[in-house]
Amino acid sequence: MAVPADAMTVTRPRDCTFDADDWLVLARFWYPVARSEDVGPAPAAARLLDVPLVVYRAGDEVVVADDLCPHRGVPLSMGTGDGSVLACAYHGLRFGAGGACVAIPAQPDARISARMHLRTYPVQERYGLVWACLRPDPAAPAALPAHPGWDDPDFQRVTCPPFDVAAFAGRQVEGFLDVAHFAFVHTATFANPDDTVVPDYTTVTTDYGFAADYWSTVANYPAGVPNPRPDFRWLRHFEAYLPFTATLTVHFPDEGRLCIMNAAAPVSARQTRMFAPIAKNFATDQPAQEVYDFNLRVFEEDRAIVEAQKPENLPLDPRIEVNIAADRSSVAYRRGLRSLGLSHFFTA
Repeated sequence: MAVPADAMTVTRPRDCTFDADDWLVLARFWYPVARSEDVGPAPAAARLLDVPLVVYRAGDEVVVADDLCPHRGVPLSMGTGDGSVLACAYHGLRFGAGGACVAIPAQPDARISARMHLRTYPVQERYGLVWACLRPDPAAPAALPAHPGWDDPDFQRVTCPPFDVAAFAGRQVEGFLDVAHFAFVHTATFANPDDTVVPDYTTVTTDYGFAADYWSTVANYPAGVPNPRPDFRWLRHFEAYLPFTATLTVHFPDEGRLCIMNAAAPVSARQTRMFAPIAKNFATDQPAQEVYDFNLRVFEEDRAIVEAQKPENLPLDPRIEVNIAADRSSVAYRRGLRSLGLSHFFTA
């Protein structure tokens, strides 16, 4: 994968909502900016870590660049595209693969300055998503998170539409990792309000974050669907990929597997766009819309809680919020974020 030559020169954006040092740390990682199926001929606007971006297709390539025409500063997302080039809405300048300016209609025979090319960012398409990295570190490049089950041909694969949360990405991810809230937050979708006890579990540190195996009797069948195995012990295997991605593999009876990725893209310090690619090896002919609808209900239950939490950031100082034994995943997650060097914004 080629890294644009100017990628490491990217600085903190104007009106940035993150602490300067924290922004530089976070910008080294990969985040989704769009679903692949949502990136068509027309340019799409996105925002990541307060940086306005434009996403467009140029043949077989997806380009992610600053949403700013270098000619006169008009957002390129206002323009048009045909699947090969993106045309600026103001003077029609055309940009193709690699963000290169390929045509200036007002001066079609003039030499095009390299300064007219767009500032682009490294891109990967994986799990039905377009991922971008704003400031890759060549000395220690970040890896894309892994999705269990995605490459297995026996699994149905569905990439849910993005879901917006008016909260910090760390709060949203910690909620995804939390195992003590099922009986209080998700009773309308899958959980049993009488099954509140959290059995003991442990976390294991990994090169990319941590992993945890959580065994309990909390079933994962939709509410209203009879549980044929009330004594079955369900395994939920979590993998946390710092800073803001996590996966959950739910082990169903009869070797069923449900694999969910929670990829939280920090739009700003107080706004998150969450992407959820899902793979499962049962009911593989289920319409994708049914998968969207059910998971949207679950996400909405979580959103009501996360958007109400105070402080809005995620305190990494253990003296700010009180932990209980059931919070081992939260403690491990916050410890991992501290290990990245994140500081002021997250403890204020």
